[in-house]
Amino acid sequence: MQPIQRLERWLLTSHSTQTGQLYSATAFRALFPELSQGAYRALLHRAEKRGLLERVCQGVYQYAGAPDNSGLILFHAAALLRARHFNYISLETALSDAGLISQTPIAWVTLISTGRSAEISCGRFGTIEFVHTERWISQITDDLTYDSDRHLFRASPKLALADMRRFNRSTIDLVQEPEDGAV
Repeated sequence: MQPIQRLERWLLTSHSTQTGQLYSATAFRALFPELSQGAYRALLHRAEKRGLLERVCQGVYQYAGAPDNSGLILFHAAALLRARHFNYISLETALSDAGLISQTPIAWVTLISTGRSAEISCGRFGTIEFVHTERWISQITDDLTYDSDRHLFRASPKLALADMRRFNRSTIDLVQEPEDGAV
């Protein structure tokens, strides 16, 4: 059986009904130990051209036949891209979700990360912005909750606002703090 057919069969039988299933470029490598690195990259390229895989961003793919999860795909891609670092949803994204920012960022998510700062373009899905922090996670654990839908931790509005000030975000003027000062 050709490698492209093996990949297609594996995707159809194993993961076709899972929503939000993303894969790193190395995820399928164990299925093809006989392929050289160049041949493996060519396989991924052929799978993409054939419409079997869709490239979300550099090194991240989704099964093209999977149910649509485009509303969460940037969060899932961020979790996969920075799996070796601690990341949490904060800044404009967290404040928008809490209803404390006047303009909702569309197709753009902001995360604080122990990894380096970067803006990752995810094509039609949008952009992921990672903002580097050296803060000890133990200092902020009380202001974090795990968001299982997004596969990431989320800052409380209080922490997200503190992060906006800490990183001197130009969008701080858009924040509408509640009159009761609950943030």
